[in-house]
Amino acid sequence: MSVRLARLLSVALIGACLTTPAFARSKPKAHASAPAKSSLIWRGDVATANGVVNEVAKAWEKTGHGSIELQPFNTASGIDAVASGSADLAGSARASDNSAQNANLTFTPVAWDALVIITQSSNPVRSLTLKQVHDIYYGKIHNWSEVGGRSAPIDVYAVASPGDGVEYSLRSLLFGRGNQPVAAPRLYVNTRKLEEGIALNPNGLGVSTLASISGNAKLKAIPINGKPATVANIADGSYPLFTPLYLVTNPRSPKAAQAQAFVDFMQTEPAKAALRKHAVLPYQDDGALVAMDASRRSRILAEVGARPVRGTPVSAPGATYAARAAIAPTSPDTLAARQALEQRRADARDTARLSKVQGSVSDVTVTGVAHANGSATTVSRTEGKDFGKVTANAAQASTTYKVSKGDTLSTIAKRHSVEVAQLREWNHLKNDQIKLGQVLRIRNR
Repeated sequence: MSVRLARLLSVALIGACLTTPAFARSKPKAHASAPAKSSLIWRGDVATANGVVNEVAKAWEKTGHGSIELQPFNTASGIDAVASGSADLAGSARASDNSAQNANLTFTPVAWDALVIITQSSNPVRSLTLKQVHDIYYGKIHNWSEVGGRSAPIDVYAVASPGDGVEYSLRSLLFGRGNQPVAAPRLYVNTRKLEEGIALNPNGLGVSTLASISGNAKLKAIPINGKPATVANIADGSYPLFTPLYLVTNPRSPKAAQAQAFVDFMQTEPAKAALRKHAVLPYQDDGALVAMDASRRSRILAEVGARPVRGTPVSAPGATYAARAAIAPTSPDTLAARQALEQRRADARDTARLSKVQGSVSDVTVTGVAHANGSATTVSRTEGKDFGKVTANAAQASTTYKVSKGDTLSTIAKRHSVEVAQLREWNHLKNDQIKLGQVLRIRNR
């Protein structure tokens, strides 16, 4: 090779080495100039994830928008994350609770779903009235036999977080306020875990949403007042426990505009089609439900015998204090529950003392005195000379009771004006199972 040709080749190679990095640097510039798609983080309750966000997020991405990272857990975690900025959107099955944190966020209703009272699919109960649901959660009904089922205790399940959207919405409808304590000693971190627990227990009962349990053969939604939870019954309002589902945003978030764009997307046909796949109704498509909502709430409260009450929630009987003490032993609600429980016990003692005092009157009318063997004697206008005999029987009846055919622990407790929990404690019972002929202590003396 000649010296001249060698020099030419050297120059060519050096030039190639110098131009290649320049070309490599210029290529990313052209790529960076393309508009970037926004990515959003959604966190919230499992019910809203199943009913709203899962399918709508897919439709959002298919129409050319950015991705959405889903983090389903529970309502409180979603609202906390949006308030702190660690998430851009939250899902909630309840409206704002008017707390200071919620006041800084925007709750937009986007869909209608049904709150459903669920049990294991093998449970034979076919329907519950609103009053029965109220009394189960309030601790007045303890056994499935009281609502047409087997003689077995009703194991009430709930989500531990007091701000859970599904629980809060149900209690708002049944009690007039979402923070009402209920007699539900079995507590779970979210609705999904609650569903899993009930699927394993034929005596379990709890609340979920229609969209959340759709397709789950292990669970069934119990009809309310004879009306099953169906899309048609939600749409016309004949199924009474319908509720809005919300998307929650933070106007102060750096991604507030992108989050609002997703909320607005809920009004598009692709999003509405995605909602309908999960038995969920687009919120704006059913103005009749919005119009009837307030009157519907009033009718429910009238039917169950409740009314909205402001101030410290009143304890539900029985399990409420234990349940609250396990979650927050020093909270005002727990202290109120303890005081209410102690007051009920004091009232029961006062009633017993009053009965003794009244027994000293010579002319007394006694109706339906129960004997220790379970039989009953009706005495009217008992004269003073016979009174000692009657009071002796009454004293015996107030101490023990012999289980008769058809008795349950719940009916015995109701008959003698005591709580099921007290009967368990006085008789060292591990559950509600009792035997024919068994003698129970019905007074703690």
